[in-house]
Parts: sequence; structure tokens; C-alpha cells
Amino acid sequence: MRAVHAELSKLFSLPGIWLACLIGVLGPAAFAALDCIAQKEDILAGITTRLPEVGFLGLGFGVQGVILLGVLAVSSEYAAESSEAGHGQQIITSLMAVSSRLQVLLAKAAAVSLITLLLCIMAIAAIVPVTRLILGEFAPAMEWTRLAGAMGYWMFTALIAFSFTVLTKNGMIPLTVLMINSSLVSFSVLLAKVTKLAYYLPDRAGIDMFMSMSDAFHTPLAGGLVMLAWVAVLLAIAAIVFHRRDVGA
Repeated sequence: MRAVHAELSKLFSLPGIWLACLIGVLGPAAFAALDCIAQKEDILAGITTRLPEVGFLGLGFGVQGVILLGVLAVSSEYAAESSEAGHGQQIITSLMAVSSRLQVLLAKAAAVSLITLLLCIMAIAAIVPVTRLILGEFAPAMEWTRLAGAMGYWMFTALIAFSFTVLTKNGMIPLTVLMINSSLVSFSVLLAKVTKLAYYLPDRAGIDMFMSMSDAFHTPLAGGLVMLAWVAVLLAIAAIVFHRRDVGA
């Protein structure tokens, strides 16, 4: 627990963490507000095509904040410090302070998971009143099962970003790939039009945890199990690589 507390302190000392919080909390609320305004116009016109997804689309957008969180948790350890600090890396200090490399990795993953859950709860707390304020009596019910699925989706996504960054040591590659995949066009959605195997990719399976789309392939539980399997495999690979890696490499 002392290691987890130390990792939480390090994360909250990073300037980039506040950008992640801003994206993760205010981003979904702003996105939900815009979507609600558009939906209200459709309701008045007699067209209600996406009403059950209002609010949950905002949660899908906010996952970019926890992607940034998962990447920063690792990439900050390998960033070169200032000349006053000898251009060293934080990872050396972290490994000296904690006897086990696996303990360092698990403490970081636990810290990322805790902050992710906190951000998701805050995002939900912002989305629900915004949705009800704009849509009034037309606001859809925010089922707790779907909200729990969204929380799981956020946490699994953050851990996938965390695992990728452990493998690369540099945040640029995982941040670019995961951000583009979650904001512009999902590669798995495109692949799903070619092969059904794409439905077993983590982001595509994870969407089924809380979005009731017409092309849903998994039940929420099955989608969560598929994504959990990906997280377990990636964390295991990351742990092996981290354990065997030369810190100075």
C-alpha cells in the first residue's frame, strides 16, 4: 500500500495528469450536452434514433482522458530529468525504493485503476444532471448496469494503454495509436466489416459493455470478459518484459 500511495503521489505531481482529468471529466459532459441539444431537436421533429445512447456517447469520448493517464504513468518514469538532476530517469529511483519490480508494476497499475474509477464516477456525476437539464422528461434512464460497464471499459482501456507504454517505454506510439483509434475512426470497427474476428479486439468488445448498438456482437458480460482477457495477457507480457529489461537500455 505504501508503494501504491507513492505512485498516486507521483501521478498527481505530473502536470499532464490534470489535462487527463480535464478530458476525462469535463470532456464527456460537454460532449453529452452537445449531443442532447441535437437529440432534442430530433425529438421535437419526431425523430428519435439515438436517444438511449445519449450520455453514454460522452462516456465513450471521455476514455481518451484515461488513455493519457495510463501512458503518463509509465512514460514519465523514462523521461530524462533536468540537468540539475543529472539527466537521470525516475525509473531508477523507483526501482531502488521498492525491492521488487513486479511490486512497482502492480502499484502503478493499481494507482492508474483507482484514478480511472474516480474520473469515471466524476464524469457520470457530471453527465447525468446535464442530460436531465437539457432533455427534461425525455432524458433516458442511466441504468446502473451500463454505468458499471462504462467504468469497466475505462479501467480496462487505461490498463491497456499502461501495458503498451511499459513495452515501448515511450508514450508517443501508444498515445498516438490509442487516441486516434478512440477519437477519429476505430480500426476494429472497420475490420469488423471484413471479418467477425475483429469483434474480439479489446476496444470493439469493450464498447458492448455499455453501448446498446444495433450491431452489438457481445453481451455486456461477454464483452467485459473478452476485454479482461486482453488486459490480463498484455499485463503479463508487460510484467515479463519489465522484469527482464535492463533499466539503462
